Amino acid sequence: MRKLLAGILAILMVLSLCSFAAAEEPIVVTVFRGDPGDQPTSDNRIYKLIEETFGIKFEIEFLAGDLDETLGTKIAGEDYPDLFDGGNSAEKLINAGALIDLMPYISEEKTPNLYAHIQPILTQILNEDGQLFIIPNYGRNYNAQVQNYCNGPAFFIQKQVLAWDNYPQIKTLDQYFDLLERYIAANPTNADGVPYTGFAILCEGWRHFCLINPVQHLMGQPNEGEVYINRETYEVETFIDKDYARPYYAKLNEMFNKGLISRDTFVMNYDQYIAAISSGTVLGMFDQTWDFGSATAALETAGMYENTYIALPLVYDEHYGFGVISEQYLNGAVPNKDRGFGISVNCEYPERMVALFEALLSDEWQKILQWGIEGEDYYVEGGRMLMTSEQYHNRQDATWKRANTAVTIWESAPKKQGTMDDGNVWDPSLQPENYFALMSEYDQAFLAAYGYKVPADFFNAPCEIAPWGEAWQIDKAPIQDDYDDFLAIQDEWLPKIIMAADEDEFDELWAEFVELITPSAEIYADFMQVEVLKLVEQTLN
Repeated sequence: MRKLLAGILAILMVLSLCSFAAAEEPIVVTVFRGDPGDQPTSDNRIYKLIEETFGIKFEIEFLAGDLDETLGTKIAGEDYPDLFDGGNSAEKLINAGALIDLMPYISEEKTPNLYAHIQPILTQILNEDGQLFIIPNYGRNYNAQVQNYCNGPAFFIQKQVLAWDNYPQIKTLDQYFDLLERYIAANPTNADGVPYTGFAILCEGWRHFCLINPVQHLMGQPNEGEVYINRETYEVETFIDKDYARPYYAKLNEMFNKGLISRDTFVMNYDQYIAAISSGTVLGMFDQTWDFGSATAALETAGMYENTYIALPLVYDEHYGFGVISEQYLNGAVPNKDRGFGISVNCEYPERMVALFEALLSDEWQKILQWGIEGEDYYVEGGRMLMTSEQYHNRQDATWKRANTAVTIWESAPKKQGTMDDGNVWDPSLQPENYFALMSEYDQAFLAAYGYKVPADFFNAPCEIAPWGEAWQIDKAPIQDDYDDFLAIQDEWLPKIIMAADEDEFDELWAEFVELITPSAEIYADFMQVEVLKLVEQTLN
């Protein structure tokens, strides 16, 4: 009865806040997400609440196959859903004219929530013509930024590997691969006799950042995409063709020839990669935490906490000749520019979609989308939003989420991050009482062995965000063909280089690679230099 009353009260609360929508004619909103995903259940209670409140039902299409090919087909046929998330290739939609400019729909008077949401970050998210096609789905922090873990790029390693070696501090590239090599020598298979993979590399599509991006971090830089930027002089250069990139791929070549890297990794698609990680047999990889979250959830649901990963901020060892490098993986809060839902030009009711985003940005709806229903999914004690162990672990369970959260819409929609005005944290997993008290016993003991309280303690504090934000956000459309060539050469040649039979072949292939990529790399670097300086001038002046 308590759960039923709490649900009724929540519905009445939202209905009173958003009564303007109740009178609207019911509609079906078509949605495309530029990522694979799972359909919510037909009786999903949060989607039902949205439908009852706003008269909106969602028909969701998830990515199946290659993102760029899928978007190309949709653009060619002008086959646009109402809400369009183009994933990591959303610029293609913007440049094709598939999305409407949102600025004419947003004002302090009509959409106060959206207006307050974008106002502090306008200089970072508007294009040169003052247009906004996508409100960032992440990176807008309210009050204080909370950093309990690294959600972005890092080298990852299974916790059991560190425990096996008595919890060492792994700071450098050589230390990392030395530990993986020693662990596999002592433990070639898991308890079921399945061989371990030492290091996996995802190369598919736009997720090839797992293959091509690590060098900048090994040199002490945060994520700029495919360029290295001097934070004092603002000088831009590509790094993949530089001398300081060679040692990383030489190390991968060494590990490949020792059997720690499988040849299959270079042809593995994303689903196969996630399946491999979910099995618990992949000991390490370079990736971003959010990219393999479904695999982490699967491991936790199975109780395989020792097979989950900790992020490590590795740098080059001194013997590589680049001096003493201080890691700087964590960056300040960066609005996820041009990522999230846009409203397509085919949408017959753009005002209603904007009104939906406006309502969903209310504190009440943000609590529902992120925490759930009070009394069912969390409770409040002394003003603090808390969860029981069962409630907290429900939110890690993929099957439960399909029936009890609107995660598909929430992930792509504008959202509040950071802290509420009352000090509670918008993300339940970052609420201190939840994060520490409801962590698995294994993870509590693992962190305690290092004397740490949170996984972010392995990292230096976030640096101040640069005037250009993060360079990967810069639209490459003016040099798209050259940029595509620049990426394609890396996708083709780096796996061959890593699989070289010996040092002589490696040297030959590396020299050919650098010669081949230099023309497009120079065009790309010159373009990025101009764009970075524009952003610096715009931000600082």
